[in-house]
Amino acid sequence: MYKQLQMGLRAFLLLAQKIWSFVCYVLRKQARTFYRMTAHHVTSSFCDAGLTTGCQLHYRVLQYQPVKYEVLPLSPLSKHRLSLVKRKVLVLDLDETLIHSHHDGVIRQMVKPGTPPDFVLKVTIDRHPVRFFVHKRPHVDFFLDIVSQWYDLVVFTASMEIYGAAVADKLDAGRGILRRRYYRQHCTLDYGSYTKDLAAICPDLASIFILDNSPGAYRQYPDNAVPIKSWFSDPLDTSLLNLLPMLDALRFTADVRSVLSRNLHLHRLW
Repeated sequence: MYKQLQMGLRAFLLLAQKIWSFVCYVLRKQARTFYRMTAHHVTSSFCDAGLTTGCQLHYRVLQYQPVKYEVLPLSPLSKHRLSLVKRKVLVLDLDETLIHSHHDGVIRQMVKPGTPPDFVLKVTIDRHPVRFFVHKRPHVDFFLDIVSQWYDLVVFTASMEIYGAAVADKLDAGRGILRRRYYRQHCTLDYGSYTKDLAAICPDLASIFILDNSPGAYRQYPDNAVPIKSWFSDPLDTSLLNLLPMLDALRFTADVRSVLSRNLHLHRLW
């Protein structure tokens, strides 16, 4: 009798636990739906009323939503594997890859009017003061924090040094992760576009690759390139985050070209 009672009690508790789990699941789902609907309604109300500050606030919340990529400690086997290969160099483009900017006098802007820049640069070009309004690609700070642990980072931009250096300083933010930099004077003008000589940065092409939105920039080194879609203003863009798993794995290869040469079909997309 006691044993049957005990078995019945266990069955009842198990059923109650399942019911409670289901109720919690439904409540959480309804709460998420309510939050999304409320946020959309509030933002729409701001925009419909002409209160651009509300739209900007919603944009900033979307752009800087919390993200996480777990950098877990390496296993002894992974540490051994990593010790057998050279630390590699990751070359980073700036405009439309990590940031987008426009300057005074631009008639047609790619960014929605009223969208505040992340920072403003004041530089003098040909004795004329110019202001650049710079927008950072979503998650770029997080991206740089992570990849700087895996690679030696190099900035290589086709922009003028006075502008490119100022942008790199802002992205570096005193961390010392973007010390090596190359600018327009280091590029080669080829068929009307600027190309970047990776061999001049690192003669060992097995240990260097570039992240760039322009295939023309790495025309001579398609096997050493990671293509990325040009970014102008989309606050929901996750391209940099999507690259992290691949970049995490690529550092273990003996030759980056053994992997990146498989992506040649992607270079024609953008």
